[in-house]
Amino acid sequence: MSYFSDIYNAVKSLLTGMSVTGKYFLHSRKGAITQQYPDNRDTLKMFERFRGEVVMPHDENNEHRCTGCQKCELACPNGSIEIIWDRQIDPETGKKKKMIDQHIYHLGMCTMCSLCIEACPTDAIKWAQNFENSVYDRTYLTRVLNKPGSKLMPGVED
Repeated sequence: MSYFSDIYNAVKSLLTGMSVTGKYFLHSRKGAITQQYPDNRDTLKMFERFRGEVVMPHDENNEHRCTGCQKCELACPNGSIEIIWDRQIDPETGKKKKMIDQHIYHLGMCTMCSLCIEACPTDAIKWAQNFENSVYDRTYLTRVLNKPGSKLMPGVED
């Protein structure tokens, strides 16, 4: 008896799945989300929640929000982020302060898990919308996020 009930439940499940697929196929033609890439490269709009790569936004004065706390580096499960820092004398206060030399991001190792971005207390790193990252040499996937000569934004503290 359970043999026939198993067959009945399997056929019922199959038909349920096919009906969902059939409804989507018949009713979603007008709102299709398929893009004609690369023909529409100029008008291409990615979804808001798309995860392309991690970037560090800088303002017009070449200032960023990264304090060098290394919470993103510690949160990364596979070491995609490295922060090279040094204690330097702050010209404003005269005290030694942690300042980042390089904020290195290895895109080739990144799993796009977003743990680094969630761990950042100052929102210094964000997801970018770019997705064209094909290269022949993996060393091109290593990026320095802080721009040369950039400094910490005033008012941002650990």
